[in-house]
Amino acid sequence: MSNVSATILAGPSDLNAKPFASAAVHPFQTDDARLQRIHTKVMAGERLNTQDGLDLFGTGDILAVGWMANYVRERMNGNICYFNVNRHINPTNVCVAACRLCAFGRKKDTPGAYTMALEEAWETAASGYSEAVTEFHIVGGLHPDLSLEYYLDLVRGLKERFPQVHLKAFTMVELSFLAKRAKLSTRETILKLKEAGVDSCPGGGAEIFSDRVRHIICDHKIDGGEWLEIAREVHQAGMRSNATMLYGHVENDEDRVDHMMRLRALQDETGGFQTFIPLAFHPDNTPLQHLPKTSGLLDIKTIAVGRLLLDNFQHVKAYWQMLTPKIAQIALRFGADDLDGTVIEEKIYHDAGATTPQGMARTELERLIREAGREPVERDTLYQRVSRNAASFTVNV
Repeated sequence: MSNVSATILAGPSDLNAKPFASAAVHPFQTDDARLQRIHTKVMAGERLNTQDGLDLFGTGDILAVGWMANYVRERMNGNICYFNVNRHINPTNVCVAACRLCAFGRKKDTPGAYTMALEEAWETAASGYSEAVTEFHIVGGLHPDLSLEYYLDLVRGLKERFPQVHLKAFTMVELSFLAKRAKLSTRETILKLKEAGVDSCPGGGAEIFSDRVRHIICDHKIDGGEWLEIAREVHQAGMRSNATMLYGHVENDEDRVDHMMRLRALQDETGGFQTFIPLAFHPDNTPLQHLPKTSGLLDIKTIAVGRLLLDNFQHVKAYWQMLTPKIAQIALRFGADDLDGTVIEEKIYHDAGATTPQGMARTELERLIREAGREPVERDTLYQRVSRNAASFTVNV
């Protein structure tokens, strides 16, 4: 177990950057009349609508879309690119669902299925890193036998052993499943987990909200409306969450834009989302492995459109584990202001064929960011600045 300590100092409550307008160096150009109209709205700070989103996905002028996304990104976050030192913990891959998008889940007693004992999970958290981790990202399968008490004990044990580490744990899908298993409301379940030590929730399981698409790729999961309702309850309980969108499978432009608009509407209501994270679908080893992998063009465009439509989300993440570090670097000029973190070990997307490294050193993340012409800033989960020396880290709040 690391003996690195954390110190809380008085200071800014967030990392909102000063205005940075490098986009003005390169004049906006396009031959697409639709983008001319959207550009006028972007420069005036006007909210884009559904048709604007469809036009952005429909155009071939990716550079013009990127110019606008970069302008908004720099208007909101300056030249900063955020990252954190985090560790993924997946307590089990046993899952009652049989989602066609998933290569991670296993049925009980099948080859490759695993479930960590509590001591094993705590040991996993304590191993495999040499720097002070500021976040544990905890997600797993929907295990038919694990009770809510297992997860409460897991969280309590982590908090006891790593009191300085932020616990970002359990997707909306997992919260729904645990509530049903415990015969509690999702609200009661959220409050119990919060009391045990959960600090915020990840954004996974959102996939695409369209009923048509969910029926094909994940019909065993809660529907899009239920995902949004549980996210609302998480925010009402005083916790933040992220929001994801899985793209590049059987969805279309209308589905993607609808997904973003529904996230934007809930953010207008609660303000509880921190970051939008587009996730590129990896088809290998899934029942959808006949589908092609996403193109670099779709990856970049989805980041950019997300930045332009989600005007009430402070941050858009280029998740390097799924995009590859090369595409994630480029995304920092197409709307993204966050590269995620060091991760250490990631199972879910690597089971689906991701060929990126399992983890990345903090120095390597900083190098990638600087090469893209951005200023690397280490953050904690709540986007508070982390300052380090060889023996400690400090969170400025």
